[in-house]
Amino acid sequence: MTSLAQWGNELYTGKRSYPFVQKWKLWFAIAALLLLVSGGLTMMRGGFNLGIEFRGGSEFTVSGVENTDPSLGQAAMSEAAPESESTVTNIAPGTMRVQTEQLDDTQTLAVGDRLQQAYGVGEDQVTSNFIGPTWGEAVSQQALLGLIIFVVLVALLMAVYFRTWKMSLAAVIGLLYVVALSAGIYGAVGFEITPSAIIGFLTILSYALYDTVVVFDKIRENTETSLEDSRRTFAENVNLAINQTLVRSINTSMVGVLPVGSILFIGVFLLGAGTLRDIALALFVGIIVGTLATLFIQAPLYALLRRNEPSIQVHDRKVLDQRVGEEPAEYAATFETELEEKEAAAARKPGADLEERPAH
Repeated sequence: MTSLAQWGNELYTGKRSYPFVQKWKLWFAIAALLLLVSGGLTMMRGGFNLGIEFRGGSEFTVSGVENTDPSLGQAAMSEAAPESESTVTNIAPGTMRVQTEQLDDTQTLAVGDRLQQAYGVGEDQVTSNFIGPTWGEAVSQQALLGLIIFVVLVALLMAVYFRTWKMSLAAVIGLLYVVALSAGIYGAVGFEITPSAIIGFLTILSYALYDTVVVFDKIRENTETSLEDSRRTFAENVNLAINQTLVRSINTSMVGVLPVGSILFIGVFLLGAGTLRDIALALFVGIIVGTLATLFIQAPLYALLRRNEPSIQVHDRKVLDQRVGEEPAEYAATFETELEEKEAAAARKPGADLEERPAH
């Protein structure tokens, strides 16, 4: 049985390889299908489950509660406002929150009395507020503005850093896909969209971008600095870079998912904190989607964008012509020889270290 360390070394040397670039049509089709399915399920559910901050309504807060059973609040709402849909949440130890559609003064007083009786608290421990939809609209506008600014800055910085607009374009398309699919999953499952969830969506872009930069930097190293002497085609060099950083990508996503999952568990099952749960849920979904997007969308898309460049085509033809007549064993040996030559050259440089292998 192959150990994790051996698996990582085989990926790095090219002895083991997964066809991320070669099967780009399959990955793109799956990505498009996931987007369509999540969007279709969201539409079948009647659209996104918007929080009270976006649709407006009445909110009640009950403090000093000993029994935080949400069913008590639901029963009270059914008696006081039977025609109104409501959500009862334990937002903190001893504190319940009830959100419903906008109520008139009579209904508000009736609901307050019923909640007071249901949870056995005093009159001063039940507060009510009306939340207008304009506040949620302002949050949405600011979030959209923040997304636009973020995408523009990312596009410019990556174009300058990697010195190619095609790598920048692939990264931006991948980031937009991460946001779209994460939102689609939210809508398909019926998770409530709150300002905290939107903040979480914007935050996941940083996780997705970090993994993208790591993979793209390795792609640049494999394709720009030694492409002329490479025995691989351009697409094979890109695919090698993805495999070489695969262990690191998995480790990075796990390091992000585990603490976020812990926060999500605490927020849902222990504290019942709505804000904590909403942010953690968006991060949990987004980190997973972001990692997959880097491996299966952004990197293969970059190879696809550059495959028709004259210099790339000349190099690929040269490599393929050299392979004609080679035996499979000789063909495989060239990959190992190339890697050994690179490592030997790096070792001869004063103060230079060999390329850091992925952590296992």
